[in-house]
Amino acid sequence: MSLFLSVIFILIYFVSKGDTESEFYLRLSKRATIAAQAYLDANELNIDIYNDIRIRHLMTLPNEKEFIYPVDTERKLVLGKFDKSLPARFYENIFNEEYAELKIDDYYYVGLLYYDKEGDFIVVLSATDLYGSGKLDNLRNTLLVAFVISILFIFILGRIYATQALSPISKINNEVNSIRAENLSFRLGTEYGKGELGKLAKTFNNMLDRLQISFDLQSNFINNASHELRNPLTAILGQTEIALNKERRIEEYRSILKNIEFEASRLDYLVNGLLKLAKTDFDSKGIVIEPIRLDELILDIKQTIDASIPNNKIEFDFEELPTSEDAITLLGSESLLKVAIGNIIENACKFSDNKKVSIKLFSDNDFIFLTVKDKGVGIPESELKNIYDPFFRATNVRGIEGFGFGLPLAYRIIKMHSGEIRVFSQIDKGTLVKIKLPNKNTTQNL
Repeated sequence: MSLFLSVIFILIYFVSKGDTESEFYLRLSKRATIAAQAYLDANELNIDIYNDIRIRHLMTLPNEKEFIYPVDTERKLVLGKFDKSLPARFYENIFNEEYAELKIDDYYYVGLLYYDKEGDFIVVLSATDLYGSGKLDNLRNTLLVAFVISILFIFILGRIYATQALSPISKINNEVNSIRAENLSFRLGTEYGKGELGKLAKTFNNMLDRLQISFDLQSNFINNASHELRNPLTAILGQTEIALNKERRIEEYRSILKNIEFEASRLDYLVNGLLKLAKTDFDSKGIVIEPIRLDELILDIKQTIDASIPNNKIEFDFEELPTSEDAITLLGSESLLKVAIGNIIENACKFSDNKKVSIKLFSDNDFIFLTVKDKGVGIPESELKNIYDPFFRATNVRGIEGFGFGLPLAYRIIKMHSGEIRVFSQIDKGTLVKIKLPNKNTTQNL
């Protein structure tokens, strides 16, 4: 702002200075014309009258001097003695333009070419502009005072405005800095309106919502994991203590060992699930990426499920498969995708009590689509938002064996492969899982 004011005030000063000089040159030129007429066109009486009028009415200019030189216009020469202290360019301009202006220090010079019946003459009139200089000095001092006052006024007004403008930001900053892990439920106020500060506060609140959800999920995960791990360990320790408490028959030892084996198997399954879940937290680093035909992968999964659930009723619909192999081929980790899709298909069999499970595979130019539909117990609509949380199990399937790993693990693996998964379900009508994965060509162009 100070720079802007400086430019404006300097511009005002130099424009005023130019106008003052132009005005003074005009006065000098008029006086030079009058002087030439008085001296060259009249007798001695006229000269005396002119001097009297100039002194009484026109007022003699400060340090005013008049010079009239006869000249030869054809050869552009000044005849006789003339003031050689003035630059030759000044006289050249008079001959060429019939008028010239010059300023040396505080003196202003005006020269004009005057034609008379007695010959041609150059009239030079000089003076100093004390009045104009005084006006410019006053203007300069006024502008300096106005500049200082303006800067002080702008500084004070700017401080007041900045304090008012930055006060909400400082308040937001203090409120955000006061948030800790123990008060993540705190939210910024809504008094910031709908402007930029309001958007900033809303953004912070949204971020806090995500952080609180993450903390709650982590807390629930730890609590659930601790609970699930403690149950088989407690059972194993309890059975071992019973076995060592006294001498028992071989049959009793066998029974205890079978119980221990069962709980150890549950513990092994749980630990493996936790390890797989943890592995999916590390993007795709260290994972072997290879081309995978999804139809072949699904058939391999079917063979695995046939061994674990021999009475399954899985049906395939491959009628819309494309003729191009690349259209159903994707780049990814075969082992991880087998886990993800296998969990989804196994859940469909398990929660439908081995009723019909329909699997459809098709594709377009960019993506591969897989749908898994069952006629099982379904998921309550109010609980669909929690299905990707580890250890979460719907309220209507608590009696069915499982830990709540399958869908969260599948969700993370599919996300790692730049895919999408959507689940639609109705109580006692079944569940539909839709999976969308980029094919080989699309992945290479990402």
